[in-house]
Amino acid sequence: MTMNQLKEALETLKETGVRITPQRHAILEYLINSMSHPTADEIYKALEGKFPNMSVATVYNNLRVFREVGLVKELTYGDASSRFDFVTSHHYHVICQDCGKIVDFHYPGLDEVEQLATHVTGFKVSNHRMEIYGSCPECTAKKEKKEVQH
Repeated sequence: MTMNQLKEALETLKETGVRITPQRHAILEYLINSMSHPTADEIYKALEGKFPNMSVATVYNNLRVFREVGLVKELTYGDASSRFDFVTSHHYHVICQDCGKIVDFHYPGLDEVEQLATHVTGFKVSNHRMEIYGSCPECTAKKEKKEVQH
């Protein structure tokens, strides 16, 4: 994580008139540092030692505030709990169908897909999302181990 990202995020909050509480600061910092796209529950568990009077609802409410100012994206996949992602440059997600792990994947070539879509369809494109599904190395290794044993 760059301290810059945190500083810029805090600036954005100030500009939009959002009060920066120690809890908000901690949640943001956790999200920026976390590469695992945590759920609200995971964030709560990670920070409850530091903020014993913080509830899961507090975490949800703050994530909603961050989402509204555009700092955080809520990732919903089927019926699993939403995961939250600190918004950095355009990136895509590779998702493990077995354990639910989500890994960021950068592919700058896809940035042109929005212009192409506009050109071909006449749509005014606002954004796009791409997801790639498979088995992460750990789950693949577990499966292969099982197959060898049978």
